[in-house]
Amino acid sequence: MTRLAIDFGSSETKIYMSGCGVVLKEATCMAVEEWLEGEVTHLKVKAYGDKARALSGRAAVNTHIINPVFEGDIVHENLAACLLENFLEKVEVTRRKAKHTEVIFILPCGCEPELKKKYVKIAEECGIGSVYFTITPFAAVLGHNVTISESTPMFVLDIGYGITNIAAISQDGLISGINVNLGGGNIDVHIIDDLAVHRNMKIGALTAERLKNTVGSLLPDDNKMTVADGREVSGGTPASLSVNSSQLYDIIVTYIDKILEYVSLVMAKLPAEVSSGIMRGGIYLSGGVMKMDGLAEYIESKLKVPVNLPEEPQLAAVIGAGVMLSSDKLFEKLATD
Repeated sequence: MTRLAIDFGSSETKIYMSGCGVVLKEATCMAVEEWLEGEVTHLKVKAYGDKARALSGRAAVNTHIINPVFEGDIVHENLAACLLENFLEKVEVTRRKAKHTEVIFILPCGCEPELKKKYVKIAEECGIGSVYFTITPFAAVLGHNVTISESTPMFVLDIGYGITNIAAISQDGLISGINVNLGGGNIDVHIIDDLAVHRNMKIGALTAERLKNTVGSLLPDDNKMTVADGREVSGGTPASLSVNSSQLYDIIVTYIDKILEYVSLVMAKLPAEVSSGIMRGGIYLSGGVMKMDGLAEYIESKLKVPVNLPEEPQLAAVIGAGVMLSSDKLFEKLATD
C-alpha cells in the first residue's frame, strides 16, 4: 500500500511518500479559463501548480489564477479535488492506485469539523482509499527530528502563507492552541500597497513575494538589495526600482509582532508546570516564513524563550507527518480518522 502525507497549504502543496521522502512541492493554484455560452458558464483548467503560478499577472483576460485553499480553508472544493488529483498523478498515484493509498492530511490547529468533511469529500473525488488527519503542531515538531514526550510539553509556532498555528502539545494531545489568519501573504499584500503609496510603483503578487523572500530580513543593519519591475501608478509607464531590507523591515515587523502577541496570550494561559517545560525545551519554529534571515533570533529576543529552527522549516510539517506514517505508535496517538 502507498502511504502519503499531504500538506495542502494556502500557497504550496507538499507531498511526502513513505519510503521516498518529499516527492512534490508545488504552488496550490490553477489557471482556469472561463467563458459564457448563452447563459451557461464554462470552465477549463489551463495549468496546474507552478505552471499556473507562473501565469499570475500575465494571463489572458478570461483566464483566472485560482487558489482553492485560502487561509487554511478549502474555498473551491471541486477545483481543490481537480488540483489534488493532478498532483497525485505527478507522483505516480493514478486513480487506480489511489484506492490502495493511505493519506494523512495536515490540518490547522483548532479547525472546524466542516473542514475535515471537505477533505474527506475531495479525497473521495480523487479515489483515495483511506483518509486520516493530524494537526500542524504535532507534524511540525516531528519534522524537527525530535520525540514528542508524554510528560514534557512542547511549544510550536508555525507561520505559513495564509495561517499561523500556535500550540502547546504533548504526546497525550493538544494542551492549548489556536490558529490565526496571519502569515506571509499579509506581508506580500502590504509590500504591494506600500510601494504603490510611497514610491508610485505598482507590482504584482509574485514580485512582492520575491522581495519578501530575497531581501526581507529582521537582522540588524541588514542591507540586501534587489530590483523590482512594475509600472508607475500615476502614468502606467513600465518602471524599475531598487528595494532593500531596511525598506521592508517595518512592514515585516508589523505582522510578526502581531503574531507574537497571540503567542504571548497562549503562553500566559498555560499552567506553570507547562510553562517551565517550554522554557527548558524552547519554541519549535516551522513554516515557510521562518526562512527569513533574522526572524528566529527576533522571536527569541522578543519572547525571551529559546527557539529551535529546522534546516528546512517550510517542509517540517509534511516531513513530520511522514514520520507518523513510519511509526504505528505515533500514528495511533496523533492521527485521527
